Amino acid sequence: MSIRVVLADDQPLVRAALQMVITEAEGIEVVGEARDGAEAVALAEELRPDVVVMDIRMPGTDGIEATRQITERHDGTHVIVLTTFDDDDCVYGALRAGAAGFLVKDMALDDILAAVRVVAAGDGLISPAVTRRLIREFAGRPAGAGPQRELTGITDREREVLTLVGSGLSNSEIAEALFISVATAKTYVTRLLSKLGARDRVRLVIIAYETGLVSASG
Repeated sequence: MSIRVVLADDQPLVRAALQMVITEAEGIEVVGEARDGAEAVALAEELRPDVVVMDIRMPGTDGIEATRQITERHDGTHVIVLTTFDDDDCVYGALRAGAAGFLVKDMALDDILAAVRVVAAGDGLISPAVTRRLIREFAGRPAGAGPQRELTGITDREREVLTLVGSGLSNSEIAEALFISVATAKTYVTRLLSKLGARDRVRLVIIAYETGLVSASG
């Protein structure tokens, strides 16, 4: 089945470029376009897409608020936030709102296309550098303090995988580190999402910090 995508950007040229590259890609289709956040929310309600590619800076309802509304209402819709502003406020605001990925507009269109596939498959798209910044932001307390929550109900191997996810490793990197197949690594991540009640990989990063498996220093 095709990955169904809604594009939300107030710049027609940006939407046209994304529409063109997605139309040419196998297994992905654009089912709607929005000029602002309010339209994106309405289209997500009407069309229930798999992925919304969302600009942050739009008139009226901005991309962060639209992301929050969409992720709160529709578990099956993932949001990739797309912006020209690679700054901490945008990163944190988008991730707090429930975004599964954060990309900047100067990325190659093929990379954005690959991101759509990754996020649609349920894997959050967040680089190790952003992961470290995210961990520091969600710390909110001095380094070395005790964990904010207990981690129970998972196996020792799942704990290892969660630690690696929290450090920003991809499934393939986890597989290499633990000498297991990529499919097995993905299975462990899927189990962790279910057992810990996490919407996506980004939430697993936060849990890894909150339970003391990883720290802001490293």
